[in-house]
Parts: sequence; structure tokens; C-alpha cells
Amino acid sequence: MHLASSADHDYPINVWPKPRTFSWPKPQAIPLSPIFAITSPDHQYLTPAVKRYLNQVLTEHHRPLVTPAINLTSALPLLTLSISVNDLVAPLHHGVNESYVLSIPASGPVAYLAAETAWGAMRGLESFSQLVWGYPSRVASDIYIWDEPLYQHRGVMLDTSRNYFGVDDLLRTIGAMSMNKLNVFHWHITDSHSFPLVLPSLPSLSEKGAYGPEMVYTPEDIKMVVEFGMEYGVRVVPEVDMPAHTATLAEVYPEIVTCANMFWLPAGADWPDRLAAEPGTGHLNPLIPKTYEVVENLIQDVISMFPEPFYHGGADEVVPNCWKQDSTIQNFLANNGTLSRILEIFISKTYPYIASRNRTVVYWEDVLLDAEIHVDASFLPKENTILQIWTSPGNVKRVVSAGYRAIVSTADLYYLDCGHGDFVGNNSLYDKPPGTIKANESGSWCGPFKTWQTIYNYDITYGLTAEEAKLVIGGEVALWTEQADPTVLDPRIWPRSSAMAESLWSGNTDDHGMKRYGFATDRLNEWRYRMVNRGIGAEPIQPLWCVRHPGMCNAVQG
Repeated sequence: MHLASSADHDYPINVWPKPRTFSWPKPQAIPLSPIFAITSPDHQYLTPAVKRYLNQVLTEHHRPLVTPAINLTSALPLLTLSISVNDLVAPLHHGVNESYVLSIPASGPVAYLAAETAWGAMRGLESFSQLVWGYPSRVASDIYIWDEPLYQHRGVMLDTSRNYFGVDDLLRTIGAMSMNKLNVFHWHITDSHSFPLVLPSLPSLSEKGAYGPEMVYTPEDIKMVVEFGMEYGVRVVPEVDMPAHTATLAEVYPEIVTCANMFWLPAGADWPDRLAAEPGTGHLNPLIPKTYEVVENLIQDVISMFPEPFYHGGADEVVPNCWKQDSTIQNFLANNGTLSRILEIFISKTYPYIASRNRTVVYWEDVLLDAEIHVDASFLPKENTILQIWTSPGNVKRVVSAGYRAIVSTADLYYLDCGHGDFVGNNSLYDKPPGTIKANESGSWCGPFKTWQTIYNYDITYGLTAEEAKLVIGGEVALWTEQADPTVLDPRIWPRSSAMAESLWSGNTDDHGMKRYGFATDRLNEWRYRMVNRGIGAEPIQPLWCVRHPGMCNAVQG
């Protein structure tokens, strides 16, 4: 259980996610000078961030939902925020120091922000921006904050294959992530439904695999997203899932894809006999040499476009019956081969290719833990492999007890698409007499809907020993997009991802180890409102009446 050292009570003005320490002995504020300025060392990405935040604090004029009971003193206005950075060359990689110290005096003219790296300075700038409000602008004063995250990996995964999202949608999402001090945009770019990624050496994949010529991501688009992420302190981790989830490759290379374009669940078939995890069939054939000609070109192009040291290779949901449709695989199995051995062949050929390009390889947990098709641990060197858990929370312990680092995205708690029904048509599940449908029969395999409280209260190291917990590098909420497109992007992600952001940054408990979601409700209401005013379409968590009548919407008094 992670403890935050900030005070148990909340203040009339707050920062989200809650800082690790927040000292404000006597809530008061001073004017923000109309000629307020921010000084900082020159840095390729921090400098534009400083300009962005300066404009924001001078023009936002946030009006809190409840007027803060804060004394505006007649002290000198704040003229300057002075930023110092100890290490200006630290790259935005996993494990970079994001700590900062922010001090705002009881009277102007200078506040100080000290950070170890440019990325920590960005986190401090966000906190400072949330301490400014009103018209004319004022800023909380006589404040001291020391802050750093509990977890180094705090992410959002977005699937852009099932439905296409424009570059503007991606940039807005990354901007909102930065506001919430999330630092990893996990981009699940391709899947069995579309291949929107334009690859210089394999241009026909997007030409034939994308939904249309306007629904692609060019190398120029990728560069824009990556650079935007750097200016906001957000890493962009690419995922091109394989060997399953590769049906679109059959549009160009049918000879290397098994069971392509077949009906996913044959009439009368039991679930174990399906050909895919969902509609859209096709797996790469690891026994065909041509497969590796294509895959190596693909990996090389992706690595060249994404400088990020993590490369996500997918490797989830290999469905036995899809591979069994192919004659070469049938012959292999007839000669004492196994499906797990086929996956081992694929990993043994592709893993070294990725790792040799100075990448840490991330896979979904299936590659090691799937009951039917998995590889031996010897194929996954622990020092260069991270496993992402999406099924049972109990699999976190299985992964870390085997010595692997883990990213937690368990569907029971962190899947943002759950609870919206199922997308397959002609489904008799929905044809039931009125009054007979049970509350949990939503049709969503991972229902019910994951509320912000569910997400906030999750301890991603639950049940682990202290040593095992050290291998959990963080977590990611995930939005799979079978039933999501740009029209619902913001409300599906926000403010539920804000809940994870706080629990991974400073924890979900107070100094006494008590869960603090009760205190978090009013703060999240206010933070959601501020995000909306910043252009993020976050959904509401309560009626406005509840905010205006503190405590009256609680389940119990107190």
C-alpha cells in the first residue's frame, strides 16, 4: 500500500494529481502581475512548454465551481517564476527523474521551481498553473510543494485500428495526459481491422489495409505526434501487434497469413473452435520464410519513426484454430510439433531483431502465461523484456514472481471500453423478455463499466511482496475502440484516467493508510471542470448541485 505524505484534509484550491507533499499553512493568495514572466534555461522541449504555460496562466482565468475561501492579501504581486534545472540533457526515457520543488512566497516578486530534469520542470509548471485562478488572476501564496511520482510508467493505451482517430485527436489526448502528469502514450496503431500506418519500405500495407487514403498516419504525422509528446513530457510507445491480430497484412501478402477472411465463429462451433478473438481473422505464419522478410522491414520502419526505447510487440491472443487451417502448420503438428513451438519460432526470430536495435521489448502477458500457446521463459530475457498484464489481476504476481517487470492494465479495473455492450451483430443475448435481463448482462465481456472510483481505488501491487512490487513499473488504462471513435474519445478517457493518474502519482491513501476517494470526489469534480474549460470533453461525475452542496451527495455522512 502506497502512502502519500500530503495532509488528510483538502484545500480551497488543489492540484491534480495530489502532490506528495503540499504545505499551505494559511490559505492565502497574492495577485499575479499582468506582466508576469517565467524564466528558465534554454531547452529544446522545455522552452516551448514554458511559453505554453505562460500564455495559459495569463489567459485562463479559471473560475472555481465553489468560490475559494481564500484571503487575497495586499502583498506584492508575483512577477516571476524562476525555473532551475540540474540536468538539461536527461532524455525522456523510462525512469527519468520527474521530481520538482515549487515554492511560492507569501509576498512577491519571485516564485521558484527547481527540478532535476526538464521533464520534472514540466510537471512543476502544470502544478503551478493549477494554483492560478480568477479575474484578475491571483495565485496561491506561501506554498511549498515537493513532488515526484510513485510509479515511473503512467500511461494511456489507444487503439487506432478498429476506428480511425485523426492526428488532432491524438494531440489533444497527449495534451490532456500531460495536464494529468501521465507520461506514456501507448499507441496500438494496427490490428486485424485496419493498417493505417504508412511504412516507407512497405507502402502497400496502408494503401490496401487502411480504411481509406485519408485514414492513415504518414511518417510526417508520426514525427508530429512524437515531437508534440516531447514538448508535453509524454513518451509515445508504438505497438504493432503480431503474430495474431494481423489480418490486414493478407491484403498484400496472403501467402504469409493463415485463416484470412474466414468467418470468425463458424455456425455451430463452440468458443474453443473460433478462428479469432473477435471478427477479423488472420495470423502470421511463423513457418514461412517470407513472413520474416516482411516483419523485419516493418519493425525497422517503425523503429526508425519512433525514437522511444520501448517497442511493443503485442503477441497476445494467438488462436489455435486459425493456425490449424494452414497446411504447412498442419504438417508441422503432424510431425510432433506444437503450437507453442510455432510461437517460440516466431519470437526467437523477431525478438533479437528488435532488441539488437536498442529496444526494450514489451509484450502482452499471453506470450508467457497463455494456457494453450506460450513460449518458454528462456526466449524472453528478463533484463530486456516487460510484460503487460490485461487479464486477471492475479497474473501480476505470476509475472513478477517469474522475475519480469510488469505494466498493469487489468481489464477488470483499467479497461475503459468495458460496459458498453458487444459489437457483434445478430446476437441473441439481447433478445430476452422484459424484466429477465440481469444487471450484469451487458453483453460486454469485461463489463461492467469501470467507474472512476473503481480505477482510483485499485492498488496495482495488491498481494505482492515488497520485492515483487519493485518489478511493477506502473500501469496503463486502455481504450479499445470497437465502439469508440473521435465522437466519444474524450468522455471515454476523461476523467477516469485522471483517477489512475493520481493513484499512480501520489497513491490513493492518506497518511494513515485510509483510502481517500471520498476526499477526491470534490477535487475531481473541480479538475474535470477545469479540463473541460481547457478543451477536453471529460464526462461529468456528479450533478453540479453536489459540488455546490459539499457532502450532501455522499453515501454516508462524514
